Amino acid sequence: MGQGNKTQTWVSEFILLGLSSDWGTQVSLFVLFLAMYLVTIVGNALILLLIRLDSRLHTPMYFFLSVLSLVDLCYSSSIVPQMLAHLLSVQKSIPFYSCLIQLSTSLALAASEFLLLGAMAYDRYVAVCYPLHYTVIMHGGLCLGLAVGCLGAGFTNSLLETVITFRLPLCHSVMNHFACETLAVLRLACVDISFNKVMVAISGFLVIMLPFFLVLFSYGRIVAAILHIHSAQGRSKAFGTCASHLTVVSMCFGTAIFTYLGPRSAYSVEGEKMVALFYAVVAPMLNPLIYSLRNKEVMAALSKLLDKFSSFSLKLKHREGGYVSIISGLLGSYPCTESIQSSAEVYTQQAQEWREEAKMLDSGSLVKVSNEGVTSLSTP
Repeated sequence: MGQGNKTQTWVSEFILLGLSSDWGTQVSLFVLFLAMYLVTIVGNALILLLIRLDSRLHTPMYFFLSVLSLVDLCYSSSIVPQMLAHLLSVQKSIPFYSCLIQLSTSLALAASEFLLLGAMAYDRYVAVCYPLHYTVIMHGGLCLGLAVGCLGAGFTNSLLETVITFRLPLCHSVMNHFACETLAVLRLACVDISFNKVMVAISGFLVIMLPFFLVLFSYGRIVAAILHIHSAQGRSKAFGTCASHLTVVSMCFGTAIFTYLGPRSAYSVEGEKMVALFYAVVAPMLNPLIYSLRNKEVMAALSKLLDKFSSFSLKLKHREGGYVSIISGLLGSYPCTESIQSSAEVYTQQAQEWREEAKMLDSGSLVKVSNEGVTSLSTP
């Protein structure tokens, strides 16, 4: 670690206090978070696989969903594996540069996700309000440009915020958090951090509030368009196309706004950790579940994939059965097969006789050995 106390400007590693100091609690949290992380990996990977394999899902909506699943997968992987390792470790330390990389990566992916949710809201707005022009407006070039723009803006924002944060002189190395996070690092600084707080607020406004306003505008227009639909079935169908996205938007934006733009107080540190934990662990796990369970097209693609897998398994089983039949037929037609079977029967019978003779010897009987075998003479 660095030298000195109030004049310290460099640390080689940080100590993370984590979520609990009780060993039993840590083990329980390890099992829980490991299970949730595995669900996150499987769920998001399955979404990516279904969208890739099913041509019915090759639409702008599912293109954005695949990018969102990839971002969720990477974001969770940037935090959870290290947290799991620390839950089973006595010394919860992280090197300085590892902390820097974790902070910049998580910031970039989180900002990209908010921007992507805004782009997805615009996609739903076009689909509901301009259904006849949807494929013309949301063409492949625009979708790709929006996705790249969201990722680029997220990483640019992360780079600026990371540089501003880690240029501060740090007086402490003990971080009251389970991961490297901007507000937790700022609390270690030796100097006034008012400027950094302003920059965090500006960053939060750009990557959280601007997409949030776009979402509000899009859904305001969507609701107005739905109310003009006369049939109840048409209104239900139009709202159904937005229900999954609206659920994820409410969950993600609500959590982020509370964490970064909510009021600060001395007792808010633990609450801040819980909210950050929810966003880092729970949200990436729930997103694929929400989009799959509430989406008939995704469920249909999953059912189709399972049917293909079942059909492939049956074909493989029949093929293996055919190989066994062929081998059995070849052995049955081989001229030496009967003699081999006869020899095997002879050897089996001889082995049985030897076992009986051995039992007689073990019982202490007087025996006579001859060419015909072993004959009992008497019993003492």
